[in-house]
Amino acid sequence: MRALASPLARLASLTLASATRAHPHCHVSSTRFNRLSTLACPAARHSAHALPAALSAAFSGSSSLASSPPPSADDSPARKRAKMAAAGDAAADAAATGSGSAAGARRIGTHSGTFHCDEAMGCFLLRRTEKFKDADVTRTRDEKTLATLDAVIDVGGVYDPATDRYDHHQKDFKEVFGHGFSTKLSSAGLVYKHYGEEVVAALMGLPKDHAHVRKVYLAVYRSFMEALDANDNGINQFESDKPPRYVITTHLPARVGRFNPDWLDHCSKDGEDAAFQKAMALAGEEFVEAVTYTARGWLPACTIVEDSIAAAVAEHGNAEIITLKQYCPWKGHLSELEGELKLDPLPKYMLYEDDRAKQWRVQAISVAPGSFESRCPLPLEWRSLRDDELSQRSGIPGGVFVHNSGFIGGNLTYEGVLAMAKAGLAAAAAEAASKAAAEAVAKATVAAS
Repeated sequence: MRALASPLARLASLTLASATRAHPHCHVSSTRFNRLSTLACPAARHSAHALPAALSAAFSGSSSLASSPPPSADDSPARKRAKMAAAGDAAADAAATGSGSAAGARRIGTHSGTFHCDEAMGCFLLRRTEKFKDADVTRTRDEKTLATLDAVIDVGGVYDPATDRYDHHQKDFKEVFGHGFSTKLSSAGLVYKHYGEEVVAALMGLPKDHAHVRKVYLAVYRSFMEALDANDNGINQFESDKPPRYVITTHLPARVGRFNPDWLDHCSKDGEDAAFQKAMALAGEEFVEAVTYTARGWLPACTIVEDSIAAAVAEHGNAEIITLKQYCPWKGHLSELEGELKLDPLPKYMLYEDDRAKQWRVQAISVAPGSFESRCPLPLEWRSLRDDELSQRSGIPGGVFVHNSGFIGGNLTYEGVLAMAKAGLAAAAAEAASKAAAEAVAKATVAAS
């Protein structure tokens, strides 16, 4: 993963140094920016999770997200910095701002002035594609200049992927990501819609048409990119006319925005462009982390849940009781998969081993993600009981506990939690039958009168 982190860290240190030298009167927050130059490897935070071989190879440093191959002993960052110092400040400025590329290099345009997360992310993503690899970024609102550029993001009043124009400020603009999403796209979402699969595939080290790439591509939009689109377009997270109880200023768009010179700063155009490079690096860092987590953690968990559903259907004829063969985050995956697979009847219980306690758990599945209401809570007469008292009341040996709400229970063995789940289904069926009988009697009484 070092190859993913080091280009961003090198960009961070170069940008901070060059901006400070060239523009001493333009405030640059070194504290705010140090986290980029000391970028921690995202893979280290997820090293406990196993990856398929192809993904493991990809995240070990073979990804083409890095703007260059891992440095050799003669091409280390320290040696590069020494060469830059010898060449003078101009060379460092060129490396930091993306200027000074070889003749004929492609150029990306975005607007000058105050920048936002969507164009910072859009520029980062484009520069990680084969077509626009390491392209220069020009910040201007001059229409004649923009017309000469190979791609234009968040300015120009045109959305045309055929000519790589990705603005979303047009009055009649209504583009969405598709795949069931309805949030209006920002310039970041537009670039991701057309180039995201390529960037994700490169990070994963897999072909673009690989099924895992499509899953991660869609999952990253859901968990990461959609929020950027909504934020830039001023879409509230909740349907409410009430003001929020508190303000969140630690999300990615807010942190990107803080790289803009504030009202006390007197910053030149070059200083603003250097600040935009920092913003682009921060946006890119978090995008890489999002893809890394999704590929290393989310994707394997999705596979485990899907396989567990298939095993339940094979064993029981349906997926009302599912056993996780290996514990993983499962609720979100189950919510999506039960719709995709059109499970009928819906899952009622998830069984899994608690590795720390060396016991088994039976968890009632909620009616909807985030809801505290269970589809089939464990029987009322078991709730709040523990150990021997629970075993005696339930008639199932090895009882450990049942929560007061009935949403979860424990047993010493797998056979125990399976018996608890089956008893829960039987109790719910009996209750439903009793209720139906009572309703039938009530209807008959009304009809007779």
